[in-house]
Amino acid sequence: MSASSIDALKSTFGESVLDTVEFRDEHTAIVEKDRALEILTHCRDELGYDYLLDISSLDHFGEEPRWEMVYELYQLGNGGYTHLRIKYKLAEDDKAPSVSKVWPTAEWHEREVYDMMGIEFDGLADHRRILMWEGFPYFPLRKDFPLAGRPSEMPDVAFSDRAPLAGGPFVTSPTSESTVHREPRSREMD
Repeated sequence: MSASSIDALKSTFGESVLDTVEFRDEHTAIVEKDRALEILTHCRDELGYDYLLDISSLDHFGEEPRWEMVYELYQLGNGGYTHLRIKYKLAEDDKAPSVSKVWPTAEWHEREVYDMMGIEFDGLADHRRILMWEGFPYFPLRKDFPLAGRPSEMPDVAFSDRAPLAGGPFVTSPTSESTVHREPRSREMD
């Protein structure tokens, strides 16, 4: 079913659908940023993708455009679902169009993308942080954010020094063993 949605998008939006990808029965349309809001609205109104599952972003640090926005859409009903992914690239100093008027739940997803990556949304009424505290000066999922973290000047809220990594809960163990043995939670089983 999502293959027919891809065909419908190509038919309606022509060259604004830059590329399509099919992988493991999942269909993705890569579209022009300038028509992304129109295309996403069309997916809801005309193609029946009534459920926005997620909005995420990728950091292609060192490339231009730096950001890639990813929208996971579902069409629910008839005892099953159909999945469609819409992507577009975004320059570092550009804003993404907000889809919070298309899917009201998008506001939370867009706030999370802003909070973790620093990508702003044109039309989003509330750019408050959703995971980090207000006043946190960094965007921790950017590739230029150091793995060891940054010192904080707010000792009552977070670490006053960098968080230790050695043996920490998110650090894999150096070994020639399989991924299962390198995975941090495997240390809890020993």
